[in-house]
Amino acid sequence: MTNPEAYRVEKDSMGDRQLPDTAYYGIQTLRAIENFPISGLKPLPTYVDACVLIKKATAIANGELDCITPEISQAIVQAADEVLNGKLRDQFVVDVYQAGAGTSHHMNVNEVLANRALELLGDVKGNYKRLNPNDHVNYGQSTNDVIPTAIRIGGLLALERSLYPALAGAIAALEAKGQEFQDVIRSGRTHLQDAVPVRLGDNFRAWAQILSEHLLRIETASKDLMVLGLGGSAAGTGLNTHPQYRFRVAEILSDLIDQPLRPAPNLMAAMQSMAPFVNVSSSLRNLAQDCVKISHDLRLLDSGPKTGFKEIQLPPVQPGSSIMPGKYNPVMAEMTSMVCFQVMGYDSAIALAAQAGQLELNVMMPLIAYNLIHSIEILGNTIAALAEKGIKGITANRDRCLAYAEGSLALVTALNTHIGYLNAAAVAKESLETGKSLREIVLERGLMNAATLAEVLNLEQMSQIPTL
Repeated sequence: MTNPEAYRVEKDSMGDRQLPDTAYYGIQTLRAIENFPISGLKPLPTYVDACVLIKKATAIANGELDCITPEISQAIVQAADEVLNGKLRDQFVVDVYQAGAGTSHHMNVNEVLANRALELLGDVKGNYKRLNPNDHVNYGQSTNDVIPTAIRIGGLLALERSLYPALAGAIAALEAKGQEFQDVIRSGRTHLQDAVPVRLGDNFRAWAQILSEHLLRIETASKDLMVLGLGGSAAGTGLNTHPQYRFRVAEILSDLIDQPLRPAPNLMAAMQSMAPFVNVSSSLRNLAQDCVKISHDLRLLDSGPKTGFKEIQLPPVQPGSSIMPGKYNPVMAEMTSMVCFQVMGYDSAIALAAQAGQLELNVMMPLIAYNLIHSIEILGNTIAALAEKGIKGITANRDRCLAYAEGSLALVTALNTHIGYLNAAAVAKESLETGKSLREIVLERGLMNAATLAEVLNLEQMSQIPTL
C-alpha cells in the first residue's frame, strides 16, 4: 500500500525531481504544473478519454506487431481501461494553456498509464527501466501525431455523446409544438413591425427545420475528423513506426469508438493542417448563430406579461428578481444566448490558432482541442436544457395571438391585387389615423363587396404555408 508521506525520485534530461508517491503522473507533468499556473482549467474528460483510447489502441497494435512485449502491451491496455472506467481522473492536471502542441498533457497521459501499468505488473511507480512512458506507452508516437488525432477522436466522442442527441431532442420538441400550435394564428412581424399573419405552429416547425439542416451540416463536417494522421510520428514520415502500424491502429480505434476511421493519404498534411477542426468549429458557430436568433424570438414572444407581446408563455423555472415579487424571466433562452456567444468566441480563437502553424507543426493545438470539444459539449448541454426546460413546456396565449393578427394593418397586403397598392396604402393610413378596421373602411369606400372582402381577409387561408 502506498504511504501518503512517501516520495519517489524521477529523472529526466534536465535532472532529478522528487514527487509524492501517491502521484501517478511523473516528472514531466510536475514541471508542467510548475510552468503553467495559468487558468486552473484542466483537460476536459472527453479529451482525456480520446488520448487514453489512442494509447490503448497503440498498445494493442504495437503488441500485435511485436514492437513491445505482450506483457507490457497488456498492462498498458489494462491501465487505459481503468482510466476509461473512471479511475485516476484526478491525475490529469496540466493547465489547458501549456507547452505548444500539447506535449505537457501528452506526457501526463503517458506517465499516468506507465505508472499504473507498473503497479499492475507488481512493480513500483517510477521504475521506468521496466516500463517507460516514452519508450513503451509512447512507442511509435509523437505529440505531433497523437494530439491532432486526439482532437479528432474527442470531437467525434463529444458529438455522439452530447450534441447529436441534444439536437435530435430539440428538433422533436419543436416539431411537437408545431403540431400543437398549428391552429394558432398570430401576427407576423418584420423589422419588428406588423406583418401578414402566420401560424404559431409554423414558427416552431421552421425552427425545427433550421436545426435539422444544422445537424446535417455538422455531420458532414465531422467526416473530416475520421481521417487520422496517427502514424506520422514526429514530422509525418512515420519514423520509428512499424509499416503496418498506422493501418492497424486506425482499425482498432474504429472498433473502440464505432466510427469509420482511416489513415490519412498524406500523414504530413494531416498533421500540419487544422482545417478539419476549423470546418467543424465553423459549423458549430453557424448553429450557435441560429440558436441565438431562436432564443431571442422566444424571449420576444414571451415578453410582458402586461407590456410586451406575451403570445406565448415560457415555463417559469425560477424566480426572476431579487426585488420584484412574482417576476419570472426567460432564463433558459437567456442562458442559451450566452453560451452561443462563447462558442462564437471559441470559433474565432480556433481560426486564429489554426493559421498559426509553422512548417511541420501547429503548436497551438492545446487551445484548439479545448475550444472545439468544449464548444460541442456546452452547445449540446445548452440545447438539451433549452428543449427540456424551455420548449417542451411552452403554452400559447391563443386569444392574444388572434387579437394581434386581426388588428394588424399588414392585413391590407392581401388587398393589393384587388384594389391596388395605392388604394390599399390609403386604407391602411386611414385605419391608423381613425382606429377604424380595414374591413369597415374598404366597405365604406366601396372598394370591394362584403363577401369578397371576407374571403380575401380569411386569416386561415392567408397564413397557410404552401407545401411541395
